[in-house]
Amino acid sequence: MQRLYAWLRARPLLVDTAWAMLLFALSLLEIVADDLPGNRGAVVFSLVVLCGCVALRRALPVFALFAAILVGVVQLIADVPPATMDLAMPVIAYGAAAYGPRWASRLALAGCFAAPIAAAVRWWDLPNTTATHTIVLFLLLTGPFVIAWVLGDSMRTRRAYYAELEDRAARLERERDAQAQVAAAAERARIARELHDVVAHNVSVMVVQADGAAYAIDADPDRARHALGAIASTGREALAEMRRLLGVLRSANEDKPMLPQPGVEQLADLLAQVRGAGLPVELRVEGVPVELPQGVALAVYRIVQEALTNTRKHGGPDTTATVRLHYRDDDIRLEVTDDGRGADAPGDGMGHGLVGMRERVAVFGGDLTAGPCPGGGFLVAATLPVSVAAGPVAV
Repeated sequence: MQRLYAWLRARPLLVDTAWAMLLFALSLLEIVADDLPGNRGAVVFSLVVLCGCVALRRALPVFALFAAILVGVVQLIADVPPATMDLAMPVIAYGAAAYGPRWASRLALAGCFAAPIAAAVRWWDLPNTTATHTIVLFLLLTGPFVIAWVLGDSMRTRRAYYAELEDRAARLERERDAQAQVAAAAERARIARELHDVVAHNVSVMVVQADGAAYAIDADPDRARHALGAIASTGREALAEMRRLLGVLRSANEDKPMLPQPGVEQLADLLAQVRGAGLPVELRVEGVPVELPQGVALAVYRIVQEALTNTRKHGGPDTTATVRLHYRDDDIRLEVTDDGRGADAPGDGMGHGLVGMRERVAVFGGDLTAGPCPGGGFLVAATLPVSVAAGPVAV
């Protein structure tokens, strides 16, 4: 039934034409049975025009209204009393009130009272007609007209209300998209600044190592060779970070001092701060820990930081969290899970933490998934490729 209803709603002209044909058939039976007095030509003219108006009441509501007024005048002049075909007039009044301009709606309302008055005055002297019969005729004709007009005006108000709701929803969606874009741009600027700091640190290390190699090249060639190898390794890492830096935006007006950036080694301090804030959290490390490129290590730290911040904000009381680091051959898998409220967590939709995490992971060509867990709680999982690795280190 829903499909049929949707199909019919998409074809209003077809539906109105079907009703017009039904009205035409019923009125034609009345005419053939000779139950309708008056000029036969005026009767046929009225029938054809009224049925056409019913078919066009939504497509051309103003035209249908004026055509109905013309038919009413013709019926009064040609002495064609109210008949089955006149059921079209309340329908036309409904169409003018629901789909026509405001002035046409007011004209239809005036016609709702004028038409019954004119009919009562025109045919008050029919045989066996008394004043009571005339009043009853007026009320019977006025009631359907007024009800049809009220329903049409209510439909107009309802459609205007729905249109306003749709417009408001579209505006809110555009504002949300704009806020998400602003948040993404701000996060890219922050990532660019942090990568800039990483590259600057690497270059500084290279300069120091180069100076040491210059001093030791004669006295200790092996030490100088080792320093040159470190310079090459650090330079490759700096170039990789620079390529990532060129892929994100940096605000020109940001002028913050370069500070040491956190990494995996600082996760213990971060988790201690989180525990001090009242959120029990456990760190699990799987695989063989290796030294990560500074950009990747910084991304791991920031993702854990943001995920735990979201857990504290939305997880609810008595929530616990687990941070899992899985070192693999070519990448590192990071998972932050909690047993909080998950999908039931309240939120105003204004936060941009997940947007920032996705931007940060996208810089390194990784992937991130985040969402409620089936059994409750929330999961943030990220995979970051490890392009530069040294020997095992302690975490």
